[in-house]
Amino acid sequence: MPKILIIEDDTSFCQMLQKFLTRHGFEVNTSYSIQEAEEELKNSTFDVILSDVRLPKGNGVSLLSQIKQNSSKTQVILMTGYAEVKTAVNAMKKGAFDYISKPFTPEEILLVIQNALQAKPDSKLEPNKRQPQKKEGRRQFLVGESEKSKKLQQYVQLVAPTNMSVLLTGESGTGKEVTAKSIHEASKRKGERFVAVDCGAIPKEIATSEFFGHVKGSFTGAIEDKIGHFEAANGGTLFLDEVGNLSYEHQIQLLRAIQERKIKRVGSTKEIQLDLRIIAATNEDLLEAVAEGSFREDLYHRLNEFSIEVPSLQERNEDILLFANYFLDKSNIELDKEVLEFSEEVKQMFLQYSWPGNLREMKNMIKRAVLFTEGDTVLPKSVPDVVANGAGTRTPQNFSKSEFEKDRILNALKQTNFNKTKAAKLLQMTRKTLYNKISHYQLKV
Repeated sequence: MPKILIIEDDTSFCQMLQKFLTRHGFEVNTSYSIQEAEEELKNSTFDVILSDVRLPKGNGVSLLSQIKQNSSKTQVILMTGYAEVKTAVNAMKKGAFDYISKPFTPEEILLVIQNALQAKPDSKLEPNKRQPQKKEGRRQFLVGESEKSKKLQQYVQLVAPTNMSVLLTGESGTGKEVTAKSIHEASKRKGERFVAVDCGAIPKEIATSEFFGHVKGSFTGAIEDKIGHFEAANGGTLFLDEVGNLSYEHQIQLLRAIQERKIKRVGSTKEIQLDLRIIAATNEDLLEAVAEGSFREDLYHRLNEFSIEVPSLQERNEDILLFANYFLDKSNIELDKEVLEFSEEVKQMFLQYSWPGNLREMKNMIKRAVLFTEGDTVLPKSVPDVVANGAGTRTPQNFSKSEFEKDRILNALKQTNFNKTKAAKLLQMTRKTLYNKISHYQLKV
């Protein structure tokens, strides 16, 4: 019976994976931290080790050399919830057998394990089998763990299979285009084009041509035929961002195209039949605009067959560190760096900051912080002053580490309504570790 060790700090996921693999004939041990894993490795030898990349007080890659030194026949498979391509490549060079991205299906993990058991330790796999498993479609839309994020995902999955027009509302920078893409990717049109149009960036004079196209010679400057956004998206999805910025004249044209599902290029009499889905987005109150007469009510109802409010980052406090780590990985890839984590002080800043620019602000800020980071940890000095100064009460220099940790735990418990499972996830520690710290600090919860 092949013996497997799972190293994963998410206890519920770890136990679920353990039960699944046990049912498939494996002997499975579990560890929730690097320290526990080191104890297991001292006492036992394993055929396969499944290790999460991100672990409390370290990462799965750091265990590779120790594992290979103790048992060269042990195959190591790294798991991660983030698209850490560079980390994966480095892990392969250090002896990891393969790399799998969460979320993965039962069939996927079984296949990787079977391949690991069949491969000889010194064998060289074909190049295409040595590459990290990338699921670009999934990585475009990171699902959070907060109730707001779960509700958002529920709505996306509910409306995606239909052909209903969707109106996305929410503050600027919350990820409305990413949400629109996720609806497209989960729909029957996922193999067709997704065309995004920023309505606020199109000059009024050429908007008709931009939307519907034109034929050569139809106006001054029309030196050749042009396909408009509607025709380009035919068969797929057309995303109209900041739709509230359209002029009244172009609202009428848009309404007619949506109602009749046909268009004419500027200067042409030929009608083009349309089969596309419309997803619109706005950070304005369109109902108020309707009441004021600046936005057509009939167009509003055409666009709003199903509405989804994309929550602000401040409303998804439990997801802040999850998104921060996601953008850390993307920044590492884009900047060709290997920054592993944020310091505790920086994490606390992130949790206390209001994030008025939402995910867009976080993405840009973290990319800048990674650029300025010299070691493998993002420190407060690399974080922009606006985040540091806007993070509420700062930690005094003489504030002890234990007091800082105690305060951090209390804040996490308050933010999660004293739900210890959610607080542990927010703090990026196991539930067992959280219980021990609550007992150690004698916290009344």
